[in-house]
Amino acid sequence: MKKIFLKTAMASMLCMGFVSCADELNIKSIDPQSTPTYTVEGLLAKQYATLGLTGQKGPAGSSDLGRGDEGESGFIRTIFNLQELMTDETAWAYQNDPDIAPITNLSWKSSNGRVNWAYQRLIFDITLYNQFITEQSGSLSEDKIAEVRFLRALNYYYFLDLYRKAPFKLTFDDSLPTEKSGKDLYEWLDNELTTIEPLMAEVGAYNNSQNFGRADRGAAYALHARLALNSEVYTDGQVKDYQKAIDYCDKILNNVGEGEGKYNLCRAEKNGYSGYQQLFMGDNDCNPEAMKEIIFPIRQDGLKARAYAGTTYLVAAATIAGMPYASTGDPWKCFFARENMVEKFFPNKDIPMAAKEDIPENATQEKIIAKDNEKGISTADVVAKAKDDRALLYMGVGGCETGKVRTINPGENITGPLNGASFVKWSNLHADGTAQHDQNYSDTDFPVFRLAEIYLTRAEAKYRLNGSQEGLADILEVQGRANRDLKATSVDDQTLIDEWCREFYMEGRRRSDLVRFGLFSGSKYLWSFKGGVENGTGIPSYYDVYPIPYNEIKNNPNMTQNPKY
Repeated sequence: MKKIFLKTAMASMLCMGFVSCADELNIKSIDPQSTPTYTVEGLLAKQYATLGLTGQKGPAGSSDLGRGDEGESGFIRTIFNLQELMTDETAWAYQNDPDIAPITNLSWKSSNGRVNWAYQRLIFDITLYNQFITEQSGSLSEDKIAEVRFLRALNYYYFLDLYRKAPFKLTFDDSLPTEKSGKDLYEWLDNELTTIEPLMAEVGAYNNSQNFGRADRGAAYALHARLALNSEVYTDGQVKDYQKAIDYCDKILNNVGEGEGKYNLCRAEKNGYSGYQQLFMGDNDCNPEAMKEIIFPIRQDGLKARAYAGTTYLVAAATIAGMPYASTGDPWKCFFARENMVEKFFPNKDIPMAAKEDIPENATQEKIIAKDNEKGISTADVVAKAKDDRALLYMGVGGCETGKVRTINPGENITGPLNGASFVKWSNLHADGTAQHDQNYSDTDFPVFRLAEIYLTRAEAKYRLNGSQEGLADILEVQGRANRDLKATSVDDQTLIDEWCREFYMEGRRRSDLVRFGLFSGSKYLWSFKGGVENGTGIPSYYDVYPIPYNEIKNNPNMTQNPKY
């Protein structure tokens, strides 16, 4: 199912010995003569593979970043952790795990391991891209070089979003990177994307089974639109590029349509799975309807590209043993939905849920499914009551313990995975009914950009530009695909921030959205354990950005710490 591109990536990785030298934004040079299997195509594939994998041997054993648990070091996982685990969407079930409690409570310091992992991954990736660009410029076609420049820009974007600054360097040599921050980093990204966009393959050129996962002009436009939407935040109010966000959304939405259109929302039901569900299933790389919505994915494969840091993480960590229709044989039972997240679909908190007396004795899958159906507490029942296809939550008897069922509020302390609804959004099942490649490793590609974001970005940008209600049609387009019953009637802050949550929960962006709406810090919006207390409390605004890891400042005198850390 996964095509030559991923196979080449894996072959390339196996023949090269990368090591991390994050402090200097440098890695050891790769000698193309050292192996007979070296190809430029393999090197190009490695540039993409580093977004989805953690090293050279699959899930563990030869990591890119040789520190601690390799599974913690991947791009998807590190970004996800810093965008989701402290928000109103989800929490980690085991608060005694290293560095977790400060993330949950929004009280991290510069020594926090999860803050450091993200910084290290971004540095490593950029170093890899700098090496490729330096060595291949002039010998490889401009469009392929532009692809890698896009990947580099994507990593610098996350530096800007998470840390509001970056160790900046565009060459591959022994010099230390300089610091670029705020408006300067924003303007570099804006100019870099503007430069590479005409060099890249046309919009939708790689939206096919042979090249799915490569970045074309559509991916660059999507990143440019996201960058511009956040311009006011990233530049401390100096730039408000909302019209630019609209313009880049238009460049993509002008290519939407049936037939020859490059993109479209995934709408058609397939084997009982809604269009929305299919976006997050194991065959989303070869499902034509899903591929039409996914503008740029990170490729995953349970057979040829195994990692504990990609969608395997998202599937396994959300699963509790005993849950029906589970798509992994290795449930980690780590995530649960916070009450505030449930309220986006059930404002009255009346989500269908199991009672203690519902738990069957000697539970089998058959008994669990039968009891869920009998009591009307299956995921299908949740979706039906929410009247929204996106309410992919589970509150049934599967995974419960004797005398203990899921609740939507953990109370004073987080005690385990039954403290909230289980997420079933990410799945390794295949919508077409074919078998997954492996029971424990996910086939599901991770959509970095998809068309629904473009609709909501345009709606919000129009509203922020002049209070325009013109974006309502775009919101309704997204809600219509979800078959949502209670549709928006106007555009305002609350409508937008809630819709971002309903559409994109557990996709690694919630913190960014809350920051943009002025809701992440302060006391205007509270959720459980924000500030370390049960019902939440206000926190200082400097938590809107993460600290620069202590060791990075120690090893690179060009870098300065963010205020208050």
